[in-house]
Amino acid sequence: MNHTLTPETAAHFADIALGHVRREYPHKLDHVMNGPEDVLSPSALHPIFHGSFDWHSCVHSYRTLLRIRRLFPDLPQARRIEALADEMLTESNVLGEVAYLDRAYSGGFSRPYGWAWAIALWAEAMRNDDKDWGANLHPLAARLADLFKWYLSRLTYPIRVGTHFNSAFALILALEWPDEELQALIGQKARDWFANDRDCQAWEPGGDEFLSSALTEALLMKRVLGDDFGVWFGSFLPRLSEGEPASLLTPCHVSDRSDGKIAHLDGCNLSRAWCWRQIADALPAKTAAIARDAADRHLAASLPHVEGDYMGEHWLATFALLALES
Repeated sequence: MNHTLTPETAAHFADIALGHVRREYPHKLDHVMNGPEDVLSPSALHPIFHGSFDWHSCVHSYRTLLRIRRLFPDLPQARRIEALADEMLTESNVLGEVAYLDRAYSGGFSRPYGWAWAIALWAEAMRNDDKDWGANLHPLAARLADLFKWYLSRLTYPIRVGTHFNSAFALILALEWPDEELQALIGQKARDWFANDRDCQAWEPGGDEFLSSALTEALLMKRVLGDDFGVWFGSFLPRLSEGEPASLLTPCHVSDRSDGKIAHLDGCNLSRAWCWRQIADALPAKTAAIARDAADRHLAASLPHVEGDYMGEHWLATFALLALES
């Protein structure tokens, strides 16, 4: 099956994201209250990223919209995206988001997933170089890049879960920040944590995971190792040519898409498809074919469910876009 990103699909994803990036409720806050004065609405706390059910989903939904606008500038939705971004991605609004990070007890706010997506949003805004969105977002991305340096210098062990705390996924996105110090630190941490991983058993997915711990690690190592990736990957998944581990090749079953945690498994299917497609071009022909086939089957399982229940609808288009672009 040939899953590609068409203008029609991009328009559909844009309509979905445009429908929720300004939708304030329902909302799941990540918020430490230091006193009664901090009992505030999402939009009072976050002048830009108060929609899409939670802060991090709103961040990456803006990134999805800006990317669609750049890739498909002739879509009618592109004009709506421009108007939204002109209104929301202003210098003053961005400084309001930066100020939130400076509050007491905010050191763990949206760490590291939301941090990484905010850097990816800035990078995409910079590619929309006919607008000043990237310049406006720079203070937020720069603050988070500094926080990444602080965090990684203290993080002794990787976090391998398939949820927002996953280290490898965040570092893949954070590599978009063009800072030699941060990129070197990411490369060193990736090697320290993962270079000696062998014969991955891939005991996944967990019941609420939207990332593959194994495949996000592999994709990070592809970005970090370059030409040495093939040797590492051959030891990491030595029986891939035999169809093992089967768990990585079998799409996740989603039993209840109205349950926000169980709905994560649709994201696992989409993010696995992204990883398999990204990794495939560095593999020998036989294992590359296995990787691409797995990607197609994972896409077929969850691409029809990007829209439907708000528990998936507020974020799944982002991962579908990643997979279809790859």
